[in-house]
Amino acid sequence: MNHNGMMEKEEIFSKVLRAGRRTYFFDVRATKADDYYLTITESKKFTNDDGSYHYKKHKIYIYKEDFSEFKEILAEMTDFIITEKGDEVISERHQKDFKKEYDQPATDDVVPETKSTESFTDIDFDDI
Repeated sequence: MNHNGMMEKEEIFSKVLRAGRRTYFFDVRATKADDYYLTITESKKFTNDDGSYHYKKHKIYIYKEDFSEFKEILAEMTDFIITEKGDEVISERHQKDFKKEYDQPATDDVVPETKSTESFTDIDFDDI
């Protein structure tokens, strides 16, 4: 029992996936009726300005009646991403020379600047 008199949810089976600043916890737990369900917890480490750190956690519960559809949709989504973008990680964090598309103008999209500052109208809010 924990400090408030309620039984802790028993962990039946657990796995941990460490992925950089994120850690994913996969836990099989038991309901009061002694049936099983899955919790997936994402824990992400954040560093404060003073060098200390804290974690933010997000948890989802997946029950047996949803397993089949959950697995199908998860597989569909992950397959879509791999098909569309491949399995190579492309990001600022993983590639030091990564440039976002909006950081570099496309050569055919470059429009010479033709506006003059002389066309600017100065407005004084006292006039309104």
